[in-house]
Amino acid sequence: MDQIAFLEPRPAVLSRRREIVADLLDLLPEGCLVHEPRELVPFETDAFVSYRRLPLAVALPETTQQVAAVLKYCHRYGVPVVPRGAGTSLAGGAIPQEDAVVIGLSKMARILEVDFANRTATVQAGVTNLAISDAVSAGGYFYAPDPSSQLACTIGGNIGMNSGGAHCLKYGVTTNNLLGVKLVLIDGTIVDLGGKALDAGGLDLLGVVCGGEGQLGIVTEATVRLVARPEGARPVLFGFDSSEEAGACVADVIGAGIIPVAIEFMDKPAIEICEAFAQAGYPMDVEALLIVEVEGSEAEMDAMLASIIEIAGRHGVKVVKECQSATEAALIWKGRKSAFGATGRIADYICMDGTVPLSQLPHVLRGTAEIVAKHGLRVANVFHAGDGNMHPLILFNANDPDDAARAEAAGNEILKLCVDAGGCLTGEHGVGIEKRDLMRHQYSEADLAQQMAVRAAFDPQWLLNPSKVFPLEGRPAA
Repeated sequence: MDQIAFLEPRPAVLSRRREIVADLLDLLPEGCLVHEPRELVPFETDAFVSYRRLPLAVALPETTQQVAAVLKYCHRYGVPVVPRGAGTSLAGGAIPQEDAVVIGLSKMARILEVDFANRTATVQAGVTNLAISDAVSAGGYFYAPDPSSQLACTIGGNIGMNSGGAHCLKYGVTTNNLLGVKLVLIDGTIVDLGGKALDAGGLDLLGVVCGGEGQLGIVTEATVRLVARPEGARPVLFGFDSSEEAGACVADVIGAGIIPVAIEFMDKPAIEICEAFAQAGYPMDVEALLIVEVEGSEAEMDAMLASIIEIAGRHGVKVVKECQSATEAALIWKGRKSAFGATGRIADYICMDGTVPLSQLPHVLRGTAEIVAKHGLRVANVFHAGDGNMHPLILFNANDPDDAARAEAAGNEILKLCVDAGGCLTGEHGVGIEKRDLMRHQYSEADLAQQMAVRAAFDPQWLLNPSKVFPLEGRPAA
């Protein structure tokens, strides 16, 4: 499958490959530059494995100053740069190109400060998402964003894509939990945006950088909010006879002003896949499942659940199964968090990331099923229903070019359906290369021009992650 175009490599860069490698070896400590072709293979793609490009070299700096030195050099000689965290991007955000130097932040993995008095933590960009919560759990705190890949994904990548997770319904996504960053600009300038205060003065440049997909600079450090652990938490399983009934139930729960900490959706294929992997105790005689988690005191949880159960009853709920122990709760979430990996055991898949208004969930679920069936494929739906962030997994055979092309076509149609329903192309995975050519379906030419002008203000030569986010046609000259 090779339908998405990349920018043509810059001949002036390719012709100087040996010189560039030699110069970078001088700039970085020993063991911090990968440049032999066979050693570059692990960096040729990310979790969007349909596309691969071997980079010119991979820099693995250990300090912000080393990142700045590499960027200053690349800026001087017009060398494209692709930032990389853990390579878990599902939108191709870290796929390189042949003339690019990848800057991987995996060696920058230290927690620099935990400040319980101000409820903040300052960490290097290569720290994994889950490591932050682990580091502060003894103090009764946690870091709220929890993408399914949180065991592996890094905070720098989370900032680039504005990642969310199951608990974003109550606690928000990365931008709602990010207070400050240390950012290295393309010319090597190091700047600090925000800090420990909830709101920094001046322009909201932090809000631009979060979700900027590594096109405005490279984040090397981040200061994040810590949240006190609730008194208690309880996940409950709700089984329905149809996806449409489950979707309508979600809309009515939120419409009633009830905000659980999480509402996750699985259809029957996803239930079967996750149950086979995790043995979580999911009901197998339903067509759709909601995992609804509430938190607070026992009285608060009981009252909230009573209201949710009453609403679910109006939508013909078939099964209501309350969690009875911490072990059972852990299994319920293990099944959900393992959904993508468990699906990968039975088939190749493309994971979509469209977001829709909650009132449109039943319509978009029906439309998704029709689109996938039209292309002769299968789909497993598992997503953050509480904020309408849909993740249909389109199953296909990657070894069959026709199958792969049909899967990609189906995915594009589903994303267009999300936009047409009043939603958007991405909720947390980013645009990357996957959705780049669909940007004109959501934005007008004036909208795109304004966005590209902001991007060019940070990087006039378009050296940072250049093949991503914006359609290749109509870009300003570098």
